Amino acid sequence: MNDNILIETKDLRKYYKGDIIKALDGVTAKIEKGEVVVIIGPSGSGKSTYLRSLNLLELPTSGEVYFEGVNITDVKVNINIHRQKMGMVFQQFNLFPHMTVLRNMTLAPMTLLGLKREAAESRALALLDRVGLKDRADSYPSQLSGGQKQRVAIVRALCMKPDVMLFDEPTSALDPEMVGEVLDTMKQLAHDGMTMVVVTHEMGFAKEVADRVIFMCDGQIAEEGTPEQIFSNPQNPRTKQFLQSII
Repeated sequence: MNDNILIETKDLRKYYKGDIIKALDGVTAKIEKGEVVVIIGPSGSGKSTYLRSLNLLELPTSGEVYFEGVNITDVKVNINIHRQKMGMVFQQFNLFPHMTVLRNMTLAPMTLLGLKREAAESRALALLDRVGLKDRADSYPSQLSGGQKQRVAIVRALCMKPDVMLFDEPTSALDPEMVGEVLDTMKQLAHDGMTMVVVTHEMGFAKEVADRVIFMCDGQIAEEGTPEQIFSNPQNPRTKQFLQSII
């Protein structure tokens, strides 16, 4: 196996109601270390289902997912060990409302990685500082704006020192004026070399940051290429139609 391949999916399928609804219909793809892959496509195309299949939050009907060379769809594999290396950021922030920002960030590293409180807090504060939120460490989620909550959710995932970050439409629940601050944090991550798989409707982000853009349609990869190829010269009629409708 190519050592540079971080995630590989082989013929991934997710069917509902027998095989009437084909959320994923044979998706084969590779994601390399350090690569930023942005997945675009119309609603219901399978984008989020595919992303959530990468760490088995969505269990595929058939097919295989390899992470760092291990077939994590094998029932004998302890998926929780591998999930610790896969940071996930959702549309909703999923912060614990009764915990401060700092406690939200240190809980998993202390519980799952066995980090001492001092080390966990030091790591968390350094990450908060990077996104300009160190002064909110003792705040509760209810005291933060949507953009601040999402930035906390991102750095909370980073506290686990993941090998890949998975983003499922991270800006779609935000007010328009807060989208930029979250995208800036994600751009910084990409600049730092983090492997990222991002499902998003933010085409500007895809153009600027992606190494590769995947266009999904009807549960399949209809087209993939560099941002320039996809946005300037799409080959698939469905890709052209989609881009014309949103740009």
